[in-house]
Amino acid sequence: MTSKYEAICAVLRQDIAEGRLAAGSKLPSIRELSRRFACSRNTVIHAYAKLEQEHRIYVRAKSGYYVVASDAAVPAGDNIARVRIDFAAAAPDAAVMPYEDFRHCMNKAVDLYKETLFTYGDPQGLLPLREQLSLLFRERQIFVGPERIVVCSGSQQALHLLAQLPMPNGKTAILVEEPTYAGMLRNLELYGHSVLTVQRGPDGLDWEGLERHFRNNGVKLFYTIPRFHNPTGASYSAHDKQRLAELAKRYDVFILEDDYLAELETDGKADPIYAYGGASHVLYVHSFSKTMLPGLRLAAAVVPPQLVAPLARYKSAADLSTSALSQGALEIYIRSGLYAHHTKRMRELYAARMRLLNATCRELLPAGAALWCEPAGGIFASVRLPDALDARTLAAQLAAQGIAVLETDRHFRSVTPRWTLIRLSVIRTDDRAIVAGVRALALALADAMRQQRKPGRPPRLRGGLL
Repeated sequence: MTSKYEAICAVLRQDIAEGRLAAGSKLPSIRELSRRFACSRNTVIHAYAKLEQEHRIYVRAKSGYYVVASDAAVPAGDNIARVRIDFAAAAPDAAVMPYEDFRHCMNKAVDLYKETLFTYGDPQGLLPLREQLSLLFRERQIFVGPERIVVCSGSQQALHLLAQLPMPNGKTAILVEEPTYAGMLRNLELYGHSVLTVQRGPDGLDWEGLERHFRNNGVKLFYTIPRFHNPTGASYSAHDKQRLAELAKRYDVFILEDDYLAELETDGKADPIYAYGGASHVLYVHSFSKTMLPGLRLAAAVVPPQLVAPLARYKSAADLSTSALSQGALEIYIRSGLYAHHTKRMRELYAARMRLLNATCRELLPAGAALWCEPAGGIFASVRLPDALDARTLAAQLAAQGIAVLETDRHFRSVTPRWTLIRLSVIRTDDRAIVAGVRALALALADAMRQQRKPGRPPRLRGGLL
């Protein structure tokens, strides 16, 4: 039997959810609700306290209780709700995010850092958070103090600022691997940087081309994703990382290391490039978006001592400082051990999904199509298609079945990409969706390849590009 306290909470929750109590509206007084539900005033006070704890209402001294926000006002989200199987997503699975734990940390941060919340913070970042990050990075063999860390409003901001920042080597060109993260390519194009490319194919990096660029073309920095590459899922070997660190020092080129999925690493011995003697020439960037809540907009950059102050100035010019509340909550989340517990869970979950994706692709994909590589973890893998197939048409056919995949033309700077790929993400797919989605992809591929072999059929250019 429902108690009157629970009944009051249920009625008010429903009124808020259905918009009868709008955001900012005043709730009935304690006396009114006491009469309405024929209960004591203490019962109403108890119910209001519960709703306040749930962040549905708040109290104004000597005024009453008010609605924080109507559930009806919260957007339903993007098209993911209408997609049956989502292989295109890059944002974390909402079902496995630590909302309750992080809510407690946010509340604690308000209490602990309340004075900081009402001032413009240090552009370099909240010191207690940088101290926690210093400890966290030691686990990756990055031994730096908090004075070498700059907190940014997401990794996109960190990458943007470091690309803009003049480097001590006095050079100007930026070298990127191809394919690469599409967001970085858009940023470099938008801001008019001089951009060079080097191929990172199924057999790895074009080392000859890389060294030629380093030696002859005034390369300021080389942007690379060392592990669980976006879009291919590939990772550098220890030998590759050592070689990159050595070449960077030899030719005085800075490596911009985008280690966005460090927590999902399944190999305990897989260290970042920075750990291979790269302290002088590696700009290390780590994001919290893929394992935590993207809306927090938090990332950290580790840079050589001479770049800390310039980067902090660029950061200050961009947005003064990153949200103190987000920083404070993350500091508490890491310090309390919740972060380690959560990332362990994410690492195991995504690794299991990736193993299933690898096995299902091996079993079902037709001859002529295969995974670029079989990642041991992370969230992305790419299927390499026969060059003559149109990836956009294939993606559109799958979308009509409620299956979202990503064709990867935007991950290439070249007008005509060398490889035709479909990127698959496991970040929002469970086991059933992975098997069903790969089966549908395999059938669509087999049909497209049969059509392509028909006599007299003109060849189709990759990605629909002329």
